[in-house]
Amino acid sequence: MPAPLPSGVLVGSSPGTGFRGHRVLPAASCGHESVYRRGARRWRKLYRANGHLFQARRFNRKAYCGQCSERIWGLARQGYRCVHCKLLVHKRCHSLVPLTCRRHMDSVMPSQEPPVDEKKDGVDLPAQETDGIAYISSTRKHDSIKDDSEDLKPVIDGVDGIKISQGLGLQDFDLIRVIGRGSYAKVLLVRLKKNDQVYAMKVVKKELVHDDEDIDWVQTEKHVFEQASSNPFLVGLHSCFQTTSRLFLVIEYVNGGDLMFHMQRQRKLPEEHARFYAAEICIALNFLHERGIIYRDLKLDNVLLDADGHIKLTDYGMCKEGLGPGDTTSTFCGTPNYIAPEILRGEEYGFSVDWWALGVLMFEMMAGRSPFDIITDNPDMNTEDYLFQVILEKPIRIPRFLSVKASHVLKGFLNKDPKERLGCRPQTGFSDIKSHAFFRSIDWDLLEKKQALPPFQPQITDDYGLDNFDTQFTSEPVQLTPDDEDVIKRIDQSEFEGFEYINPLLLSTEESV
Repeated sequence: MPAPLPSGVLVGSSPGTGFRGHRVLPAASCGHESVYRRGARRWRKLYRANGHLFQARRFNRKAYCGQCSERIWGLARQGYRCVHCKLLVHKRCHSLVPLTCRRHMDSVMPSQEPPVDEKKDGVDLPAQETDGIAYISSTRKHDSIKDDSEDLKPVIDGVDGIKISQGLGLQDFDLIRVIGRGSYAKVLLVRLKKNDQVYAMKVVKKELVHDDEDIDWVQTEKHVFEQASSNPFLVGLHSCFQTTSRLFLVIEYVNGGDLMFHMQRQRKLPEEHARFYAAEICIALNFLHERGIIYRDLKLDNVLLDADGHIKLTDYGMCKEGLGPGDTTSTFCGTPNYIAPEILRGEEYGFSVDWWALGVLMFEMMAGRSPFDIITDNPDMNTEDYLFQVILEKPIRIPRFLSVKASHVLKGFLNKDPKERLGCRPQTGFSDIKSHAFFRSIDWDLLEKKQALPPFQPQITDDYGLDNFDTQFTSEPVQLTPDDEDVIKRIDQSEFEGFEYINPLLLSTEESV
């Protein structure tokens, strides 16, 4: 039986890493922006039992089961906690709890974790269930965050705080401009003082990632950034450091803007342009897949163009690591318009979801609109539930003005059956893509060496290419909110041990400058 689709739990929020806020294709091209351009998110599984809504949790101090009174121990997420009354139980005990959630709220064991602020879990739950499992929108996405634009103070004065890192720190960088913002991070253009090299710096508030799953996602993103440094079509990591209040990831700065930025101006791309970008994206995705990583957030916003016109994928906040041959995962996540049918059906899935997302992206590039257009004034049809139904059931209609080869490759990537989808055959999936008629004109060896001539070169009119970034960000002052000592006291700094990092590949490049 398929897992329930989230109902009424998704709120508009920006993409995972906070690189940029919401932007939409021209209204005539993409239908309703409220459906199509919501940011990526995860839905968390909740397990119903006697009125409780249990969520798998990780406990880093002594915790005892409210059912059997024995200690909860083990690796990873050892037990469950009710999101309402904070009752802790073993996973094996959650279905045995005889009392209702309301009664437990008056009798939580004193030996359990003290209650914490769970307002982020305060969302309406879907009415549907499967085997007692419900879904909620990830707490990583919420709109009630106080924006950094309020009560601002210069960043050096406001947030330098206590330096935890022993290597690089905020004092080693000049802060130039804001170039992106999301629900839990802000991205700055910075210059490393010692050699004048320019980077992007993502600043993440620890108070927004104190949840155990959020911390796991930050660590995964950092690890993928590290590996991405060795691929020409992925944004790599320079260094990481932290203060008591924030995490800082210094990454490659790509100054040509993203495909969403350029699509807003061109509406649609020639097939030759789309073929070039799709081929470079294929190389990037295959690099990740060979290392057991599912990207899970391919979209126009996350495809950047460098100064020469080559692509670089960014934003690894939705990545899943550690998948071997034949392994699958089941997390319900992604950006709504790009979510593959197998995710919506509640099935276990693997790398197939990335090739589906590539099909959606290629359709958008060549057709100038989404393959799941919903043009209607009916508010009931302008919902994610309805969008998901369209993705699952509606046949993909290819525009007649596209070539036969383009039509065929889109049908291949947008096959609702992952076993039949282009790129998904075991052992030969990537070879099937490279040999497809649509890509036959591509010299893959030259492409991998970045020796193929890009079809378009972004205009860089200043030293940093800021014209290719949204003015809603670049017009902001380079400031962050000052530290709140009461908030800092509540942060468990041990959760962020080992976050510091300096990439030896990029350091060797700097030293030779």
